[in-house]
Amino acid sequence: MDAEYFTQEIYKVAKRIGNMKLFNHVFPFNNTEMQMMKEIIRVKEEGGRIISSDLAKLLGVTRSAVSQMVNKLEKNNVVMRVPDEKDRKIAYIELSGNARAVYEDVKQKLVCVMNEVVKKMGEEKIKSFIENAVEFAEILDETIEKYGHLGLPKLGEGLFGESSNNQA
Repeated sequence: MDAEYFTQEIYKVAKRIGNMKLFNHVFPFNNTEMQMMKEIIRVKEEGGRIISSDLAKLLGVTRSAVSQMVNKLEKNNVVMRVPDEKDRKIAYIELSGNARAVYEDVKQKLVCVMNEVVKKMGEEKIKSFIENAVEFAEILDETIEKYGHLGLPKLGEGLFGESSNNQA
């Protein structure tokens, strides 16, 4: 077993998947913006409303990143900030006008793409890939947590533990 080889190959595949711009081919929104729209729709369908900080948690990004996305999408009349009736400091993020229909159209195009992938690769291989990827991610998380105490430097500490401020 060559762990270094596996690490490099897994990194390449993960990076390639992570860099896929599924939505940019058919719509001028990036993957995170589309995911944000999906979360807004999901929360509304559940009878709720969502604020920026909750979106940030769900998307795994900073509140600043959500604010930038909301600003961009608000400028393009895709989302709007709706002030809370009781507390004007709270603003809910909602889809505007026909944004839901546009989102559903993009989602349908993605389904067509995935249908083609499944047709070429086969349902069993796709299912196996997903199961194996989930298992791999879980085991990797457990292992990283187990060995996280090895004293490796944190970002900004420099290679040998000294502060990045002290480096020449």
